[in-house]
Amino acid sequence: MRARLIEAVEIAPGVRHFVFEAPELPRLSFTPGQFVSLSGAVDGKTITRAYSIASPPSAGNRFELCLNRVDLGTFSPHLFDLAPGATVEMGAPLGTFTLREPLRDSLLVATGTGIAPFRSMLMTRLNLDSPAITLLFGVRHESHLLYREEFEALSRQYPQFRFWPTLSQPGPGWKGRAGRVQAHLPEALGGRTDIDIYLCGLQAMVDEVRQVLKGMGFDRKQIRYEKYD
Repeated sequence: MRARLIEAVEIAPGVRHFVFEAPELPRLSFTPGQFVSLSGAVDGKTITRAYSIASPPSAGNRFELCLNRVDLGTFSPHLFDLAPGATVEMGAPLGTFTLREPLRDSLLVATGTGIAPFRSMLMTRLNLDSPAITLLFGVRHESHLLYREEFEALSRQYPQFRFWPTLSQPGPGWKGRAGRVQAHLPEALGGRTDIDIYLCGLQAMVDEVRQVLKGMGFDRKQIRYEKYD
């Protein structure tokens, strides 16, 4: 199966939002939080990488990705060099990093492009009847708060949704939360241990947050995670 690039837009330094379509399919079916695998030939070798889908399921065959350019990587530079209309091999959506059913009060913790599956989840499941959801999103610089305007709009539209960005290297004009996401877990949880936790980002963050949550009394079954390295 092939995926055709429709457009790629830079949304932060070194980060692009990609829109692909699967022209062989009338409709691409997936559950928010799942990923697709893309493959291509790089230096004579076939490279395959998995990327979380950043868009909600729709009636069509399009899907969106949020990717860092890793200059020393083997595949992201290849994707960044693609022109609209170019195609790559793709696999069917897979993965178990999805929201539990029934959905209950939840804390979503992301760093960097780990925000991608949470954008898909929130755009699909957030409505006036949703349980309370907090998105704790950590990046280094304000310029890397991916999809910031979208999440701020959702927080205004749905009072049970809280968007908490935090910067580990804030500039002098930043008036929001500062430090790593780990520092804000107690405030986000408010002493509760009866909610579900979802983590997505680099391994170091995911592992540290899991240890903190364990020390706070959370059962491992309450925590779902996806590591990006």
